[in-house]
Amino acid sequence: MAELHKNLINGEWVGSDGIENINPSNISEVVGLYARATAEETKQAIAAAKAAFPAWSRSGILERHAILSKTSQEILARKAELGELLSREEGKTLPEGIGEVTRAAQIFDFFAGEVLRLAGEVLPSVRPGVGVEITREPIGVIGIITPWNFPIAIPAWKIAPALAYGNTVVVKPADLVPGSTWAIVDILVRAGLPKGVLNLVMGKGSVVGQTMLDSKDVTAISFTGSVGTGKRVAAASIEHNRKFQLEMGGKNPTVVLDDADIKVAVETVAQSAFFSTGQRCTASSRVIVTEGIHDAFVDALCERTKNLRVGDALAKDTEIGPVVDPSQLKQDMDYIGIGQDEGAELRAGGQRVNAPTEGYFLQPALFTGVTNQMRIAREEIFGPVAAVIKVKDYEEALATANDTEFGLSAGIVTTSLKYATHFKRNAEAGMVMVNVPTAGVDFHVPFGGRKGSSYGSREQGKYAAEFFTVVKTAYTAAG
Repeated sequence: MAELHKNLINGEWVGSDGIENINPSNISEVVGLYARATAEETKQAIAAAKAAFPAWSRSGILERHAILSKTSQEILARKAELGELLSREEGKTLPEGIGEVTRAAQIFDFFAGEVLRLAGEVLPSVRPGVGVEITREPIGVIGIITPWNFPIAIPAWKIAPALAYGNTVVVKPADLVPGSTWAIVDILVRAGLPKGVLNLVMGKGSVVGQTMLDSKDVTAISFTGSVGTGKRVAAASIEHNRKFQLEMGGKNPTVVLDDADIKVAVETVAQSAFFSTGQRCTASSRVIVTEGIHDAFVDALCERTKNLRVGDALAKDTEIGPVVDPSQLKQDMDYIGIGQDEGAELRAGGQRVNAPTEGYFLQPALFTGVTNQMRIAREEIFGPVAAVIKVKDYEEALATANDTEFGLSAGIVTTSLKYATHFKRNAEAGMVMVNVPTAGVDFHVPFGGRKGSSYGSREQGKYAAEFFTVVKTAYTAAG
């Protein structure tokens, strides 16, 4: 029997019942046993965070800096071990897993520095003899709900700023991938975090997540996940006059123009659409290609897609790991069928892959002959499925790229400075990439989208302060 990894409530590890965390590369392997919090335990976690807030919000900056810095150092020192854990529970390839762990370490290091850069403004008043100070203060108990596709980076980029700015936290990781979040919580506790400041409640969204949404003591919620759940988070938060931040879906375009370097275009699209098994909200699932380069590009991309090596996430030669679980695999296969029924041509992949171990392996699928009105071009599949849409010219490509309810990331492959500049200014997305994959952003810059992809202020970088703090304006009369 595997060791039970317990929930953390008010500085104590608690829990008796747990569920098995299964390796999607080998479904006979149990990664670990993780406790499931009850509604009552979740309420206790919220109460602990509320009780810890007054002291933590007024704690010294050196204390917060030291804890976040120590956390960063341990994560980085254990990147191989934690990367393997991540790859075993989520299915990313080992290099991707280690890369994500490294990013988590960088995030904690960045916000350790931000603790020492907490700044405000001193302004003169329009009234003689009066001074004005503008400062930022922590807002209270932050509820954090994270998805399964980035099981250590997304918890890191929410937890780190929340703590850096003096808030207390109740975090619920995705039920499929509790291990990575459990690991960073354990590291934070051993780094010296006072009890109650950070509480971990693993378990069902219908129990743990709903209890967080129902609590008037949760001051703000930062959520990353599906559009449907995001809307429920918004509705519940409005009822409590609670601050909320939503990162949801994407149907991200990559435009390939006639002047593009085909090798660059093929690799950019392959990485955008298929790496991390296409399970990224920034993945590019719409490939919009102008007619002059279309046929040659499609032929080259088909060859690349067919030759992508799918297999065990830990195998050295694997380029594409498994889909995360049977439910997501069924969704991917259903959409492949939908695309064929709509009249699109499946040019490459789209079939299950046999491997030495039983896992959820799928050869990435490439469709051509797609129109932007087909379901596979409008609905987020969240798997390694890409749709090529042929257009006449740049103007039609831009219009097609923007014709979506989402607006997270958009890319273009071109050698034209004119078109690259115009696209950066006119693509209706929160993040725009020129000759680089749509999936992949730095840890120190803002992350977020527009339209149906995001709501609220940006995550990451110094812009995180917009969500995790509140602005105070104070006036003082001289003498």
